[in-house]
Amino acid sequence: MTPRLSLVVPCHNEAGNILPLVASAAEVLSARGEPFEIIVVDDGSTDATGSEIAEAARRWPGCRGLRLPTRAGQSTALLAGLVSASGELILTMDGDGQNDPRDLPALIDLVESGDCDLACGWRVDRRDSRLRRAMSRVANAVRGAFLGDGVHDAGCQLRVMRREVRAALQPIELLQAFIPALAAAGGFRVGELPVRHHERMNGRSKYGLAQLWWRPAVAMVRLRIAIGRGGPR
Repeated sequence: MTPRLSLVVPCHNEAGNILPLVASAAEVLSARGEPFEIIVVDDGSTDATGSEIAEAARRWPGCRGLRLPTRAGQSTALLAGLVSASGELILTMDGDGQNDPRDLPALIDLVESGDCDLACGWRVDRRDSRLRRAMSRVANAVRGAFLGDGVHDAGCQLRVMRREVRAALQPIELLQAFIPALAAAGGFRVGELPVRHHERMNGRSKYGLAQLWWRPAVAMVRLRIAIGRGGPR
């Protein structure tokens, strides 16, 4: 049966987080009574992440793994999962356990209401360090003013989009942070809702200063120029 909902979860070295995440997501999506799939993309993990994905696929028939042979980065892993998804609605979330699958139904309902084509989560009560929260606030303010994507929290990976939105996405650096901007530039309507955010229980963040500030700033300028020329290349 073709799934109506496709959940894409890119991850790298998230051993200890995969099984609880898939269990929670499968419970939430099963409750909707619609066929679904969960695609966990392993971005060249070197820990037990691959084994956990395989175990998840054994426990939940709707779950399958997609492995990249070497680490390619979150944007590449995410795009690989999006391309592989076959659902009418495509859902995304991080693999670190900080997003809460219980927020997915509200985002799905927002898209199905016809008010938007892409529904984004907004982590209003983030469970990160004070420095990271401060840097994120500044980055979001600059990005919002520069790209006009209309969201408060472009770093939140908890999202639901119509399958058609996928056509607006391009293989660019830090794609995960610029999906709202690309969707808006493609003529799609973007909305957002407050969502939960949890402390990381296992593993460690893959983002340092370069990933949170310098690289996004450079990528943002490149994207703004590309949008002004008619779209990313």
